[in-house]
Amino acid sequence: MPDFNLNDSKNFLSKLTVRRVWNATKVYTSYSLSRLFNKPVQWGYPVSISFEPTTSCNLRCPECPSGLRSFTRPTGMLKKDFFRETIDDIHKDILYLIFYFQGEPFLNREFLEMVKYAADKKLYTATSTNAHYLTDEVARKTVESGLDRLIISIDGTTQDVYRQYRVGGNIDKVIEGAKNIVKWKKILNSRTPFVFFQFLVVQPNEHQIEDIKKLALEVGVDEVRFKTAQVYDYENDPNRLIPVNEKYSRYRKNKEGKYTSKNKLLNHCWKLWHANVITWDGLVVPCCFDKDATHRLGNLKMESFKEIWHNDNYKQFRKELITSRKNIDICANCSEGASVWKDD
Repeated sequence: MPDFNLNDSKNFLSKLTVRRVWNATKVYTSYSLSRLFNKPVQWGYPVSISFEPTTSCNLRCPECPSGLRSFTRPTGMLKKDFFRETIDDIHKDILYLIFYFQGEPFLNREFLEMVKYAADKKLYTATSTNAHYLTDEVARKTVESGLDRLIISIDGTTQDVYRQYRVGGNIDKVIEGAKNIVKWKKILNSRTPFVFFQFLVVQPNEHQIEDIKKLALEVGVDEVRFKTAQVYDYENDPNRLIPVNEKYSRYRKNKEGKYTSKNKLLNHCWKLWHANVITWDGLVVPCCFDKDATHRLGNLKMESFKEIWHNDNYKQFRKELITSRKNIDICANCSEGASVWKDD
């Protein structure tokens, strides 16, 4: 659910219907019962879904499968007809559509058409971008699409720092793209999208935390948020990304000088009850930590979403999570509930 901001929260609440509230109540109740009795119970349908516009990306970020071109699954673009069919099936129950997973959404030429389709269904829509494609024309169309939330990933305030993580990126394009969005919001007198800079805190950029706050004020975005970085080989941190300031790290050093995850991996996870992820080609996976779609719980090209949500694969995965979460590989590097901080 979106964090509190008065205008953004009012907009979010405007999407509520009796049916969506009832669905959310069923989901939360079943999650609570699952924790209480240590047995998976699932009522209703997800409150939030993530739809992947594409796996393609223009950048080469060192801890990202899209950037490293390391996927074993195919690369492709979400087709709007398939997207519409799925949204038609579930829009009355879901509330929040996260329009990203892997890749850069604006590389999909049909992306904004799909955003508008979801917005017309009164869904709260959000996406995340590296902002290299937010030209003046695209920025105008983005505001007109009805997009509710725009996350702009900006991991540095100077080119020499920014490019250390956003390999192949251009900080000037990011700033220009953000300014274009802010400009068109004013011209069109639109309160949406709610725009914030997301700063992935890594060792090369942690000295610019105060600088990004100043830049956000200059550009006119609504907020700054700081996010911890997922590092795959965190015990050794070969790319030296883990920041010195542990507040912005998912890891801490042990007595042997190696990093360990802060997450205690308790046998429960709210995400498996209220959210899920759909890849560009229709695979349904548990959450955003399954980047290569190794835990395939269903295929929307073969079954409807509502059939998949309550199928045996989902039941088994939820059961494994409740009984032995530490044995699930994608959970090992999870930071659910403790990875993003708002600007104070």
